[in-house]
Amino acid sequence: MMDSRTKALCDFLDASHSVYHAQAYLAETLKNAGYTRLYEQDEWALIPGGKYFLTRGGSALVAFRVPKESPKGFLMSASHSDRPTFKVKENFDLAAAYTRMAVERYGGMLIAPWLDRPLSVAGRVTVETEAGVETKLLDIDRDLLLIPNVAIHMNRQANEGYKWNPAVDTLPLVGGAGAAGKLPALLEQEAGGKILGHDLYLYIRQKASVWGVDEEYISAAALDDLECAWGCTQGFLKSGDSASVPVLCVFDSEEVGSVSPQGAGSSLLEDTLGRICDSLKLHRGRMLAQSFLVSADNAHAVHPNHPEYADPGNAPVMGGGLVIKYNANLSYCTDSVSAGVFRKICGRAGVRVQTYHNRADLPGGSTLGRISLAHVSVPTVDIGLAQLAMHSCYETAAVSDAVDLENAMAAYYGTTLEATQTGFVIR
Repeated sequence: MMDSRTKALCDFLDASHSVYHAQAYLAETLKNAGYTRLYEQDEWALIPGGKYFLTRGGSALVAFRVPKESPKGFLMSASHSDRPTFKVKENFDLAAAYTRMAVERYGGMLIAPWLDRPLSVAGRVTVETEAGVETKLLDIDRDLLLIPNVAIHMNRQANEGYKWNPAVDTLPLVGGAGAAGKLPALLEQEAGGKILGHDLYLYIRQKASVWGVDEEYISAAALDDLECAWGCTQGFLKSGDSASVPVLCVFDSEEVGSVSPQGAGSSLLEDTLGRICDSLKLHRGRMLAQSFLVSADNAHAVHPNHPEYADPGNAPVMGGGLVIKYNANLSYCTDSVSAGVFRKICGRAGVRVQTYHNRADLPGGSTLGRISLAHVSVPTVDIGLAQLAMHSCYETAAVSDAVDLENAMAAYYGTTLEATQTGFVIR
């Protein structure tokens, strides 16, 4: 039987068919919890005890609380809500004997799992208004598209490895020749106006599933990194008061380098912290000197069929607790101090911790922490939840680890950190 926290996670995953829908869901969650929406173009008049959030570009979000006492630094987390998928091209209606949709890859995706599945389209559109333009969320909630495989009879080497040509192999089928022009018309009908531009993506129609003999696993689209985004948000909302300023960041564009105005490589976090300090008349440098960042992005679990891909001594398993990620060349930002602080907090919360290193001959990627440090230089720990099939359209993780993340982040956000010459006092 699915417990309430797992159901809440599944509801979030099933509603988040694009990065824009994920952020809208999180924004509504914060609003329902009593948080006041701020706008970057307005003046801010923050008050002690106030609860606030803002969004940028409809796809990134920052939330924070102002302590009732004099703030002693920022306790931040960073996750992301975009996922590898197919982005719809501007002129997407391809008509011949069949009608297909023109798409291009977004991020480093596994292609094969996308084939022979019912798909649809979600994202945002920009529509014309009398006064100018307006953005709207759009989600075609029906089985609309499919990318068909080539039969084994025509490709006898299909099971021996296949090099995908994204300009040929991954164009979704929309309908027959008579469907030409109908999909653009359908999108405008759903948008309720003339579409001047769009940021639309494909998504699979399969919902989140809890499975296994003991129902210990969860599979869904975009567990990387919606699982961390949700766990950090829930921990943020459930945390007690502290003298530190809790800051929740959910960025966009991580899968393509974080270089957008909504990504970790932008000024969003830096701008927000500066405006908090300005409004409350705090010294930014002194605040940052007592600050900390948890970079939360999922980690690779040891694969049941291919344990050889994992580092023998640092191979996390699903259901084994949170993962602290290390890399000697700083692809991950964890060091002994940041790991020690987070381990101490997890120990107080009764949350288990495991470690991850890449195998020395299999270099991995980097995360939000490294990029964020270029703008906000504070001690940072890279963490995640162990999962299988990262960057597939349907990924798998452990139910218990998602709960552990909520508990750990609630403990983290309820902590007060005070920097010393040799470490931190954790209150």
